Amino acid sequence: MSELLVRWLALVLYGLSLAGFLVFLFRRNQKAGRTAHRLIALGFGFQTLSLLIRTIVLGQLPVLNPGEALGFFGWCLVGVYLILYRRFRLLVLGAFLSPLAVAAVLAGLVFPGKPIIVGPVYRSLWLTFHLGSVFAGYGFFALAFVTGVMYLIQEGQIKSKRPGPVYHRLPSLNVLDRINYYCLALGFPLMTLGIISGALYAQAALGRYWRWDPKEVWSLILWLVYAALLHQRLTVGWRGRRAAVMSIVGFSILCFTFLGVSFLMPGYHSFENLQRLQTP
Repeated sequence: MSELLVRWLALVLYGLSLAGFLVFLFRRNQKAGRTAHRLIALGFGFQTLSLLIRTIVLGQLPVLNPGEALGFFGWCLVGVYLILYRRFRLLVLGAFLSPLAVAAVLAGLVFPGKPIIVGPVYRSLWLTFHLGSVFAGYGFFALAFVTGVMYLIQEGQIKSKRPGPVYHRLPSLNVLDRINYYCLALGFPLMTLGIISGALYAQAALGRYWRWDPKEVWSLILWLVYAALLHQRLTVGWRGRRAAVMSIVGFSILCFTFLGVSFLMPGYHSFENLQRLQTP
C-alpha cells in the first residue's frame, strides 16, 4: 500500500466520521457519534502512519510546503480532539472539529506541492522540535476556537428561550468555558516552546536568534494576543462570552500567521523562500 493511498484512506475515514458526527449532532443518535469517534481515531492512525513514512523518506517533518503544512495541521487537530475526548468524554467536540480537519487534510491532498527537503546545514533537531511545538500549539488554539463558537451558539440558544436542534447536544456554558481554558493553558506553553526553539534553530542555522521576519513578527503578535487572554483570565477573571470571542479573534490571527504571511509576505519563512533552502 503506497503512502499516498494511506493518506487518502485517512481522509475517507475522516469524511465518514464527519457524516456520523452530523447525524449524532442533529438526529441525537448516540450510536452514530460513537461510530464517528472510532472512524476518526482509525483515520488518525492511518495518517500517523503516512506521516511516519514521509518523515523517514524526507529525513524531516513533512510540513515545509503548503500541502504538507495543511495536512499536518489537520492531523494535529484530530490528535488534540482525541486528547480532549479522553479528558472530557464529549463527542460533540468531534462534530465541530471534524469539518476543519477534513478541510485541512483534503486541501493538503488536492494541493500537495513539491516536497521541500532542506539542505544539511539547515537540518536540525531544533527544526523538528520547533515545528512540532508550534503545530501542536496551533491544534489546541483551534480547539479553543471551536469551543468559543460552541459557547456563543449555546449562549444564543439559552437567551432566545427557543433551543435549536443542537441545544441538547452542547454541554453547559461552564463546561465549554472550562474546556476553552484547558486548550489555552496547553496551547500557550507549546507555542512559547516553538518560538524559543525556533530562535535557537535560527541562531544555529543563520547566525541570528531573531531577524524581524514577517512570520516572526506575526508569531509574536499572536503570542501576545494569547498571553493577554490568559493573563485576563487568570488575573481579571475573564470568562464566558468575552473569553470565547477573544479565542475566535486569536484563531483568526493564527490563520493569517499560518497561511497569509507565508503566501503574501516575503521572508525566510515564506513558502517561496523555503524552496531556495532545499537540497539541490
